[in-house]
Amino acid sequence: MADLALVVAIALASALVVGGAGWLLLRRSRPRSLGMTMAVVVGCSVLTVVAGMAGTAQAMFLSPHDLGVVLAVCAAGGAVALVLGLLLARKVVDEAGAVRDAAQAMATGDRLMLSSTPLTTELAAVARELEATSRQWAESRERAAMSEESRRELVAWISHDLRTPLAGLQAMAEALEDGVAEDPARYHRQIRVEVDRLSAMVGDLFQLSGLQAGSSALSIDRVALDDLLSDTLASADALARAGGVRLEGQATDAIVLGADARGLSRVLGNLVTNAIRHTPDAGRVHVEVHRSGDEAVISVEDACGGIAAAELGRVFEMAWRGNQARTPGDGRAGLGLAIVRGIVTAHQGSVSVANTADGCRFEVRLP
Repeated sequence: MADLALVVAIALASALVVGGAGWLLLRRSRPRSLGMTMAVVVGCSVLTVVAGMAGTAQAMFLSPHDLGVVLAVCAAGGAVALVLGLLLARKVVDEAGAVRDAAQAMATGDRLMLSSTPLTTELAAVARELEATSRQWAESRERAAMSEESRRELVAWISHDLRTPLAGLQAMAEALEDGVAEDPARYHRQIRVEVDRLSAMVGDLFQLSGLQAGSSALSIDRVALDDLLSDTLASADALARAGGVRLEGQATDAIVLGADARGLSRVLGNLVTNAIRHTPDAGRVHVEVHRSGDEAVISVEDACGGIAAAELGRVFEMAWRGNQARTPGDGRAGLGLAIVRGIVTAHQGSVSVANTADGCRFEVRLP
């Protein structure tokens, strides 16, 4: 029993000496690299075992030959273990460096690309988080670029739309001021029309700004969609008749939901007006309200001829007007559909568009 206690004490003392030396080395070498830390840890682990075995063998009073054999075996095993440990540590250090380089590349705007999956669970978790962050940053940059492009287009369109009526207002005002207007009453009516159009444009900008900033509070009330449909069709009937468009609508289900009545009226009015303006003479615009599962669905189908597939994803962007076939030059700022999306999103709903046989189908889904 005493011999066993002596052997354990010798092994423990050897381990403490080697481990203490390694600990002091790490403390005195701050800051230190991951490679150095792992090398010291591996070396200390191997040397602790070798030192313990060597000290124990000497304490057992082996013959010189047997002691030499034990020491040789310890040295060979320790060398192999040390080399394997250092190789494994080098692998971990290289992969940590790859993750670091990838993170540095993210800072310059590059997409994170790791050539292989890291060996350790911790590095694999860090790599997954970095990849997710990289994707989010890339998507954010794409959205920012698209938003900036839409903003530039919006400024260009509004500048154009403001310049034309303002030039007309200036010319009519000068004609009235100089007394050369042949029909002053007609000039006054036209000035009123242009002012109303400019006011509507400013109102659209103000509403869209509020929707994007989240500052437009909804006034939630009980809204009957069939009544909303009837009111919208009645309001748009004159515009449809003037364009030779057949306007139809039906509510297949009686749906009452909690929503902002003015907001939904604006949504349906914008969609119906947009459909009428883009439908040719003798065309048809069909509006339908029905229930689909737990959602209320409002669909507006026109005969505009369709939208190019490349532009379908941009329909609800600010200032989008599409090609010339869908843009009759009505002097609008191209904000109607963007306002539709903003109001529907504020109601936790969704809006989409798809091409049909002879036109487009806009669909609003509300919970």
